Amino acid sequence: MLFLDREDAGRKLAELLKGRDYGDAVVVALPRGGVPLGAVVADALNLPLDVILVRKVGAPSQPELALGAVTDGDTMKLTVNREIQAELGLTDEDVEDLARAQLPEIERRRASYYKGRAPVPLAGKTVIVVDDGVATGATLNSALRLIRGERPSRLILALPVAPRDTLERLREHADEVVCLHAPSPFLAVGAHYADFSQVSDEEVVRCLERARNLDGGQ
Repeated sequence: MLFLDREDAGRKLAELLKGRDYGDAVVVALPRGGVPLGAVVADALNLPLDVILVRKVGAPSQPELALGAVTDGDTMKLTVNREIQAELGLTDEDVEDLARAQLPEIERRRASYYKGRAPVPLAGKTVIVVDDGVATGATLNSALRLIRGERPSRLILALPVAPRDTLERLREHADEVVCLHAPSPFLAVGAHYADFSQVSDEEVVRCLERARNLDGGQ
């Protein structure tokens, strides 16, 4: 399966999700790549759109290798891949230091994306978490745990593409997992898109502002 771009993947994912009664629900996207896709899904399902601010914690010498993921919230919340930590010989203090280095970027994104607006409340709602795809699942794992802590009534993870073993791990943290394509072997998320261009902060802000306007400015 090849998606033209994130909007195309969003349309295909929305078709899979349509026809259900979600009740009081919200679509929550992972920035930055998940937001254009999430905007399409939220529009198609007539639901509000929000973001979850989570950052990957990369290994010191291999920043693309996901050692874990971090969110700030009231206190720093850290999810760690203990196998990778052990392989690299890193102490818990080493990992925490790497995680803290990501917090300023989370705060910068919060100021840029929300502009003083409070996040959409998630307690008691059906939350549909979307991203443009997933490889190891470290960042999504942390995002799902954080959202679960907000006490939603139901937590649904919806993805266009992901490896099967990652999906199985993520099922532990969601009430339902929906995925369009789970190839084996899995190469990379971008390999399933004709256009996988980097998403800018400006595009994220445009998507969020448009969604708020469609939702009546909430």
